[in-house]
Amino acid sequence: MTDWSTAGIPSLSGKTVVVTGATGGLGYETAMALAGAGAIVILTGRDDAKGLRAIEGICERFPDALIAYEHLDLASLASVADFAGRFAADNEWLDLLVNNAGVMALPKRQQTEDGFEMQLGTNYLGHYALTARLLPQLRRAKAPRIVNLSSLAHRSGAINFDDLHSKHSYRPWRAYCQSKLAMLMFALELQRRSLAAGWGLMSLAAHPGYARTDLIANGPGASTVQSRLDRLLQPLISQSAAEGALPTLFAATSPDAEPGGYYGPNGFYELKGSPGPARIMPQAQDLAAAAMLWDASAMLTGVSFDEIAAAA
Repeated sequence: MTDWSTAGIPSLSGKTVVVTGATGGLGYETAMALAGAGAIVILTGRDDAKGLRAIEGICERFPDALIAYEHLDLASLASVADFAGRFAADNEWLDLLVNNAGVMALPKRQQTEDGFEMQLGTNYLGHYALTARLLPQLRRAKAPRIVNLSSLAHRSGAINFDDLHSKHSYRPWRAYCQSKLAMLMFALELQRRSLAAGWGLMSLAAHPGYARTDLIANGPGASTVQSRLDRLLQPLISQSAAEGALPTLFAATSPDAEPGGYYGPNGFYELKGSPGPARIMPQAQDLAAAAMLWDASAMLTGVSFDEIAAAA
């Protein structure tokens, strides 16, 4: 996969794709490339005006793109259920789900409308519920894939089961790292459970390295000093959003991607470079913790993969 690029994406004609958080940054670049390969792409986001601008931008580059925008707020379980219901009414199957949306390092603790810490709720629990609710459509596809966006931040993450929502002690980066560790654990556990239950899913994860995106603008957590330092170092250690989307696109489309795989840039510290296998920290491979997180997620969201699979 040396120097893999969007030229390596096979034809996606006839494939239906959902990309969360696709109105800017990594999600936009991911949706752009998938639309360019012929997929039917549904962009989702919270800002409808940005969604329409995103469609205009993609159609400027690919005039024949089969693309639409749907409102989806991952910080609201009601919004997740509403979107899933609308999707099911209009689509028999779903070939690819890219769980990309996220917020980062919110300076002050915030809660979703369901009472979850905002980063855990938006980055992870909303995606857990969305994936479960779309399970019937995913299972009807010939070779369905789910790609979860994790981060280098997972390396510093820990799942605090005693205080999942940081009610007793909130630190912006600690909460962010926990949410991105949860996304990687979810991808790995989903692959294990799919194999055990015969769901036929291919679950993977990816991270963008250090990509220059608007994620920090969604949740400014960096200090002024840190921001100045980042600006000085960016040319050396970062890459564009389009380059940062390549590991996601590799996981989503490449015949060489493996079930349960985790992909990121192959350069120094996985900060930038072409897609390659990424390092998975031991805490992400803790089977007992993954099972606990799965059960906690089902309880918190009120959404059960097993029950949905049985009813489908």
